[in-house]
Amino acid sequence: MTQPAALCPSCGAPILFHWSSSVQTTCPHCKSILIRTDVNLEKVGVVSDLPPDSSPVQLGTSGVYENRAFTVAGRIIYDYDEGSWNEWHIVLNQGGSAWLSDAQSQYAVTFALQAGPLPALAAVHLGDRFTWNQTAFAVTAITDARYRGVEGELPFQYWDKQGATFVDLRSTAGDFATLDYSDAEPLLYLGKMVDFEALRLKNLRAFEGWS
Repeated sequence: MTQPAALCPSCGAPILFHWSSSVQTTCPHCKSILIRTDVNLEKVGVVSDLPPDSSPVQLGTSGVYENRAFTVAGRIIYDYDEGSWNEWHIVLNQGGSAWLSDAQSQYAVTFALQAGPLPALAAVHLGDRFTWNQTAFAVTAITDARYRGVEGELPFQYWDKQGATFVDLRSTAGDFATLDYSDAEPLLYLGKMVDFEALRLKNLRAFEGWS
């Protein structure tokens, strides 16, 4: 649900939060990173030029995951040795939110899961096995990534990062998990790999070389 407009403290442009759970947004006019407080907006930084992007997904793209409609509200951009990827913050029309990972034309939808204790990064190695929600996962990749920027609305503050490490895991049944070590305490996200066509995406970005 769209919230009443506030003014950007940097340029004075009207700022609309489209989702009640959003904590952070980016001014589309001056690229200021804005945090919502109880009474106003606080500028905490400025988004630098974002890296070139070959993804057709954009803010406002809509789709369906397991019969649940969603809309893309924001994203976090990372790069690593093999390129870059997007973590799209998607808001479910029936409530709640999730993440659509978009990396080298591979897609996964994951949801944050409160589970603990989670392993320390130093204790995780390729091939290690962990079980969450009665599903056994094996570590398939450990990626050191560089934070490159943010766009749109996010459910938490995320703007002053440098690097982050992510551990990807798979199950034999096609389930997908990520351990996120970008903060002091690790976070766990569980979901599935998905085919692009299965997401039934609309309002995609059109650009030369993609159709």
